[in-house]
Order: sequence, then C-alpha cells, then structure tokens
Amino acid sequence: MNITNLNKTVSTLTVRLILGLIFLMQGFGKIFTWGMDNVINADFFHGTFKDILPEFIIYATAYYTSYFELIGGFLLVLGLRTNYALYALASVLVIVTFGHGLAEPIWDLSHVMYRTVLLVTLLLLPRDWDTFSVDHLVKKYSAAKKS
Repeated sequence: MNITNLNKTVSTLTVRLILGLIFLMQGFGKIFTWGMDNVINADFFHGTFKDILPEFIIYATAYYTSYFELIGGFLLVLGLRTNYALYALASVLVIVTFGHGLAEPIWDLSHVMYRTVLLVTLLLLPRDWDTFSVDHLVKKYSAAKKS
C-alpha cells in the first residue's frame, strides 16, 4: 500500500471512529448513565417542549434520538452497515436541529455542526477507502466466495 492510499484509509478510519464514538458515548450516557426517565424529564427536554409538543412526541423523540445515537455510533465504530448508520444519524441531527430551533430561535450550533460536517464527509468519501471496517471484510469475503 502506497502512502497516498494509506493516508486515505487512515483519514477515513479516523473520521468514522471519531464520529462513531461521539454518537456512541452520547447515546450511552443518555441511556445508561442518566437513564431515559431523567433525559425525558430534564429541563432541556421535557421542560422546554411540554407546552409546545404533545407528550408522545417528546417521549418518541427522546427514545429515537438516544437509541439511534447509541446503535448508529456503535455501527460506525465497527464499520458495519456504515451507510445505514449514517442515514439514521443524519435523521437524528435534523431532529435535534429542529428541536433546538423550536426551543430557542438563536442557539449555539457548534455541537450539531461539527457532527454534521463529519457525517457528510463520510457520506461523500468513497467506501473503498474504508478498508478497516467490517463492511470491507464482508465485501472482500463475498468477492472471494464468488471466485
């Protein structure tokens, strides 16, 4: 492997691992450290939206975003079903952006924007560069099996 290909592989792996760990740890913290009841009842969540959104939307959104962060982040760390994980995590970012905008018209976008940049970067990078992933191993195994 030449240095250019190695750089492509390492850079793709780095972006995927960083984004995956960010989401994985966010979901883990919400589900296992805080607990979903505490997340839902926190001022930044239920306290903000209780007069704006129906109760079932608040609960559904809390569970959806928390579990998709956990599962999507885990899949990214492994490099398994990477595109599907990215699509799911993109939906989380859209929901979070809408929610923050609904709660407060002018808010700090920094925690959403850097994740969005990393996510879009991964969507645009050629999947062939992601050689340190389960997806790559599955593709390689399938190709060898067909031969």
